[in-house]
Amino acid sequence: MTVTLSEAVRARLQAPNIWYVGTVFADGAPQVSPMWVDLEGDGELMFNTSVGRVKEENLRRDPRVYLSHADATDPFDRVQISGEVARFIEGDEAHERMDRLARKYLGSERFEWLMPGEQRVAVIVRPVKVRHIVGVERFRPGGPVPAS
Repeated sequence: MTVTLSEAVRARLQAPNIWYVGTVFADGAPQVSPMWVDLEGDGELMFNTSVGRVKEENLRRDPRVYLSHADATDPFDRVQISGEVARFIEGDEAHERMDRLARKYLGSERFEWLMPGEQRVAVIVRPVKVRHIVGVERFRPGGPVPAS
């Protein structure tokens, strides 16, 4: 199933916003990290990590991922994206994508914090469900009925 990203969600992804990216540990517990995120092509997302990081290990075992962002001026204006890893990109191409994120978020040509021996991994995510919520979220159908 292909999910179309609205213009508002695309704008949020194109801006240098911090997104909270959630993965799942082997025991089912959540793991969440603040991340740099960007659009990849027409409707996929991309973030970058390193070989051996918890996110990378979790996603190779369980490709489900959840991204969340709240507007800095209005935290009740938020975007939530459920997705699945479509592919991992390693080697020079992963490092180039990390440099692209550094240009977007820092305005620098290269990612300067690479550690000796570090191998970057670009994670490409296919959105499965996208929600843009503004204000107080309503109950799901069948939920509590307001008192009269």
